Amino acid sequence: MAGLFGSTASTSASTSQTLGDLSKDVTLSNPPEDSISDISFSPAPGNTDFLAVASWDKKVRIYEVAANGQSEGRHSYEHAAPVLSCDWSKDGAKIASGAADNQVKVCDIATGQTAQVGSHDQPVRSVRFFESGNGTMVVSGSWDKTVKYWDLRSPQPAGVLSCQERVYAMDVRDNLLVIGTADRYINVVDLKNPTKFYKTMQSPLKWQTKVVSCFTDSAGFAIGSIEGRCAIQYVEDKDSSSNFSFKCHRDPAQNNVVQVHAVNDISFHPTYGTFSTAGSDGTFHFWDKDAKHRLKGYPTVGGSIVATTFNKTGSIFAYAISYDWSKGYQHNTAQYPIKVMLHPVDPEECKPRPTTRRAK
Repeated sequence: MAGLFGSTASTSASTSQTLGDLSKDVTLSNPPEDSISDISFSPAPGNTDFLAVASWDKKVRIYEVAANGQSEGRHSYEHAAPVLSCDWSKDGAKIASGAADNQVKVCDIATGQTAQVGSHDQPVRSVRFFESGNGTMVVSGSWDKTVKYWDLRSPQPAGVLSCQERVYAMDVRDNLLVIGTADRYINVVDLKNPTKFYKTMQSPLKWQTKVVSCFTDSAGFAIGSIEGRCAIQYVEDKDSSSNFSFKCHRDPAQNNVVQVHAVNDISFHPTYGTFSTAGSDGTFHFWDKDAKHRLKGYPTVGGSIVATTFNKTGSIFAYAISYDWSKGYQHNTAQYPIKVMLHPVDPEECKPRPTTRRAK
């Protein structure tokens, strides 16, 4: 669907309307010392925002972010190897992290104490909190081809799911767990029945899955691939037009050659249900999946965007810039930027646009 979202048929007037402004973006103070792998805002209510940042320097850092974007480091804790994922509990009291040391750790924010709550046989690629009948739990996905559930009071997993391949991406929303693995498998799990796959499919995208992200209403999920494409997928197939894919993060063709870039992260706006894509090309875009329309595209930020997250109200969009290894080790120079930027979100950037299209 090349013309979807108006990307190929933009006039200069519409382009100026959809070009976003980065001039008010603020840099997070004291960023990590090595590539950033994940960022996560606390969903807990309150006037202050807390941002967790996971890094290849083996640390998880917690920052307090004021409404004006000013930030201050509040706490950090370590793994024995690069940290690949971090996530907040719903009440903002705990942070879970997974790392290349094969461990799942949880940090208690009130006490600053960190405990190992789980382990895998290979690096832990993704961790997420979720609420169950037994209280707050953590689910972890690993390159050992398993997904494990952890009750924070027990060192043994409460359940294990064997996947077809290594877990590359994972997300949770309400009772929806989506797992993306190598070989393009996508597994959907109903967390009310957590040890069975509710549905298994091959990704509609032809290349390796980089990210999966659940809709805010948990009715479906988005998939991003290494080949500059994004897919919108509903859990229950409503009709053939509900699920679709579109091109993004691609340079204009030169001599009939199009440079494509990995979609590194997808984040959904907590209020509007619109979403962002961010890529190796150093740009991010806001999209409306229901109107099949691009809302805003932003100029390059000077380095690959590796992770993104909205704060709890959707007033701040954080994006992490660091090398993503998409071009091999030789491009990872000492001068490559490592930073987290805080973008103040004007509602007009993310609000769904009124559409004149009628449902067929």
